[in-house]
Amino acid sequence: MTRVILVRHGESEGNLQRLFRGRCDFPLTPRGIEQARALRDELAHLDIDAIYTSPLQRALKTAEIINERHNVPIFKEDGFTNIDLGEWQGRPRTEIERNYPELWKLWITTPEELHIKGGEPLDHIQQRAYNTLIKLIRDHTDGTIVIVTHRAVLKPLIARAIGIAKPYFWKIHIDTASYSILEHTDERGFYLTLLNQTKHLHEFIRELT
Repeated sequence: MTRVILVRHGESEGNLQRLFRGRCDFPLTPRGIEQARALRDELAHLDIDAIYTSPLQRALKTAEIINERHNVPIFKEDGFTNIDLGEWQGRPRTEIERNYPELWKLWITTPEELHIKGGEPLDHIQQRAYNTLIKLIRDHTDGTIVIVTHRAVLKPLIARAIGIAKPYFWKIHIDTASYSILEHTDERGFYLTLLNQTKHLHEFIRELT
């Protein structure tokens, strides 16, 4: 059995500013760093073989903080990089809602059908992330790995792994610095054992509010 810990990065400057982030390389905020440290402590007891991360710095920094308790190899994987949002990238949500009303309606209802000029459809993200995951499963039979990536990668990846049909995007909730767990066996394939775990953030959130 292979266990896959799926992590969403901590809060970034793009999250804080409510921007469409995509492949803009925003750093973690101070709050995001603290979230990643809480996640590090939560996962400290696991016997991890390797960490695979999106190359964007908000994911990479989260991976490096998690690895302070493990000291295992960290590999950057382009298959887990964030969605390319084309002409929406780096722009405020209010601007997108005002200037692209029809596309905005698709985004908030069925983003699986959305095609942004210069961007990447969710079907493509789903395929590249799933192909990368399958390769890692083959490389880590009977092991545990951590994947640090983005909401727009995790949702289609989880949906593909456990067979959730479209529309799936808004039916799966993934918080910053949360983790989910997929397990895989040759007999059963993928099955989800944990989704959007955030208990490690509760005390941290109370301290900030």
